[in-house]
Amino acid sequence: MFLVLVLLFLGRTEQATESSPQQDLECIVFDYEYMDCDWGSKQKPAGNYSLYYWYESDKEKQCEIYLQSGDINTGCRFREIKQFKYFHIYVNTSDGMKVFQKEMQLQNQVKPSPPIDFRFEKKSNNQLLLSWGSASPKNHCLEHYITYKSSKDKKWQEVKTNDMKYSIASVDPKKLYTFYVKSKVKSVCATTNFWSDPAGPLFWGRNTTSEDDPPVSIWIQRIIISVGSVLLLLLLLLILMRMERVWLVLMPRIPNPRNKFEDLFTAHQGNFSEWAGVSKDAVESFKPNYRESICCVSELFPGGGYLPICNNAMGKAGGVAGIPADPTLKVNIE
Repeated sequence: MFLVLVLLFLGRTEQATESSPQQDLECIVFDYEYMDCDWGSKQKPAGNYSLYYWYESDKEKQCEIYLQSGDINTGCRFREIKQFKYFHIYVNTSDGMKVFQKEMQLQNQVKPSPPIDFRFEKKSNNQLLLSWGSASPKNHCLEHYITYKSSKDKKWQEVKTNDMKYSIASVDPKKLYTFYVKSKVKSVCATTNFWSDPAGPLFWGRNTTSEDDPPVSIWIQRIIISVGSVLLLLLLLLILMRMERVWLVLMPRIPNPRNKFEDLFTAHQGNFSEWAGVSKDAVESFKPNYRESICCVSELFPGGGYLPICNNAMGKAGGVAGIPADPTLKVNIE
């Protein structure tokens, strides 16, 4: 019996541990408008929980608007916010076990909305004026936190101010500056550690594409492009040298006529007709089948007369037709 009771107690304890929320109950008032109390945003609970609350001197109430994830209650939203009164809250498991209980004053749980209209204005002597606005209904209760650095700095500069503007005495126009600003309720109005989400980034200064002093990323891009171009050119040259076919297409060689007409000069001894395969009959048909008469000339003598050079009948050098030539003979022509 004792062993059974121990096992039941351990099982009950393990069940309660597993069903307990895995994180603290966190309540945040968003800009005095509404409040969310969350117990399961980081880790989904094992079962549904119930939330109960009351203000001092009020009756206990159950949460009216549950925040859910997959039909599991993970939080509660409150539309009505009462400040400067103690707010009591606790969470029960499905079997009625109280797993969390807390009391707080809601003015200390306010998280402001991010600043709006974040801008800058350049003054004389390289002075820069930052300004912004606030959507909070109680912006007079806010303090602001500015962080900034230049492209040459390694650490962020941090400045607190109660105004919604801040002047930087001197900035370098050759540097690129980055600015952020966020807000929190002042300690004179409430005790809270909830900062708003930051507004920004806001950039001021030299354009990152300036040619006089480009950033490291631009230099890296230029080096990569240059090296890549050289490697690509070398690869193309290697391909052209290796691929003879591509080389012949791009740079065709002048043909050698000796290889084309070798048989004409060796086997056929320059006989073009025989080399070309022209028949003998075709060759004979191109030969002339007529004879031209011989035109003879005569030599004229200074003293008159002439001497025939050829024989009209025989076509040979000699005297008058049928008579041998006589060098001493003089012929007069009237």
